[in-house]
Amino acid sequence: MPIVTFDYNDFINILGYKISKDELIEKLPMIGADLDGVEDDEISMEFFPDRPDLASVEGIVRASRAFFGFKTGLKKYEIKKSDIIINVDPSVKKVRPYVVTALVKNVTMTDELIASLMQLQEKLHMGLGRNRKKVAIGVHNFEPVQPPFTYKAVDPDSVQFVPLNKVESMTMNEILEKHEKGVDYAHLLKNFDKHPLIVDKNNNVLSYPPIINGTLTEVTPFTTNLFIDVTGIDQKAIKYALNIVTTSLAERGGQIYSTIVKDGNETYITPDLRPTKVKLSVSYVNKILGTNMKTAKVKNCIEKMGYDANENKDYLNVDMPAWRADILHEIDLVEDVAVGYGYSKFESDFPKALTFGKKLPKYDFYNALRNAMIGLGFNEVTTFTISNEDDEFKKMGLKPGKIVQFENPIGEEFSTMRVSLIPSLLNILSENRHHSLPQQIFELGIVVDEVFKNRYHLGFVKIDAKSNFTECKSFVEAIIREAGVDFKINDYDHPGFIKGRCASIIVNSQEIGFFGEIQPKTIIEFQLEYPVIAFEAQIDMLYQ
Repeated sequence: MPIVTFDYNDFINILGYKISKDELIEKLPMIGADLDGVEDDEISMEFFPDRPDLASVEGIVRASRAFFGFKTGLKKYEIKKSDIIINVDPSVKKVRPYVVTALVKNVTMTDELIASLMQLQEKLHMGLGRNRKKVAIGVHNFEPVQPPFTYKAVDPDSVQFVPLNKVESMTMNEILEKHEKGVDYAHLLKNFDKHPLIVDKNNNVLSYPPIINGTLTEVTPFTTNLFIDVTGIDQKAIKYALNIVTTSLAERGGQIYSTIVKDGNETYITPDLRPTKVKLSVSYVNKILGTNMKTAKVKNCIEKMGYDANENKDYLNVDMPAWRADILHEIDLVEDVAVGYGYSKFESDFPKALTFGKKLPKYDFYNALRNAMIGLGFNEVTTFTISNEDDEFKKMGLKPGKIVQFENPIGEEFSTMRVSLIPSLLNILSENRHHSLPQQIFELGIVVDEVFKNRYHLGFVKIDAKSNFTECKSFVEAIIREAGVDFKINDYDHPGFIKGRCASIIVNSQEIGFFGEIQPKTIIEFQLEYPVIAFEAQIDMLYQ
């Protein structure tokens, strides 16, 4: 979970009210956090990752001001108009289609603000931004550039500029090859012939999203006017990110100015801090929480969490803050009511009936397989059952098949239920590619099959310079011997595996799984560089 570190005195200066350090440390966890540590006046809090608006001291102050009762209800920020325009060129639509911008004037760049802003960017990039794939934020000194701005896609060899932390001019391709940030994030643009760029009226480069800004607009301790751009592949997510950053700066005295985004036939003003209006049923709140609160009490609880609310018989008309990216359903509002009410006020109780349970026999079988895998030198992992079509099909060389899709996914990476364990395991290898080899991991987990039923699968992968089909076959034979069943091995053709080095497992005349060497194209798709062997089988078919 994200850890936010801030200075107590800086917190009090932004808050505008007095609260002792001991009382602050005692009360802050009640919002939804754990105390990570205290060193002199420096406080570190670990906040739940579903609250990106609390990823900075400014966001924590805003939430505390309402929660501690200093000033409840929705915080309102003044937005002044500007004539700044950013034009979105159609060329960027296939690369990174969305952009929003804002101007914040009269900012005093203290050491505390600079540290907080850098921390906020990093945490938004990792969480809301999915490591910059979904959202990337650029913060610029506004003085050296002139609007209107243009967001377009260009040939990466046709434009050069001086990126941050460098003194020499580089083409965009050179940045991807030589600059530290370019090397880290080049994979986000590897499949595109043209790359996104933000330039001003005179073709001066502000930003090469999602990679790096130019030195021309580098923010210094003397900067007073900040231009902010947020680009990405999810329009809602970039709007939330812009709202969080601009309101954080406003908490420190900055003045927010709106900008105009012209995107084809569509024109819109950003940032848009108008609250979203939703209804909250009081009876639903009481049913979920097991309480008997009146409408006025529920209103009081929700206002302590930074919302405005108006009573209307047995429900509330709630104004939801424009920076609360975590509110997806009425149940999320109920959770905030519970926080505002106070978890310590809920009475504990004993179960009304006593029952005795025991494990199903098949779980002893599952544990025996786990022990066998550990005995073979594999480490167990647990990955998300939520995945996406690219990982499940495209990267594995498969044609799209039947799959459970979410109507309102949190993002493109988490939009479906998985149909296989192997893509999840390959992603783990990708995340750990900077560690030494060999790496061998396994998972015993749930997938959803083509008839939309949950099935338990066992899968493993091993990456090593010397991994091969023979080694994989020996692992598979050891696993099935542990299961105590008779089996046969037949040739198998899977587009994600090398032809002739893949086999299926047959038990009782039924095909229950497959194994072999992953083909190079698939290895590259998962950003790996060494041979990989893999196995997956439906283990309920092994249980006799």
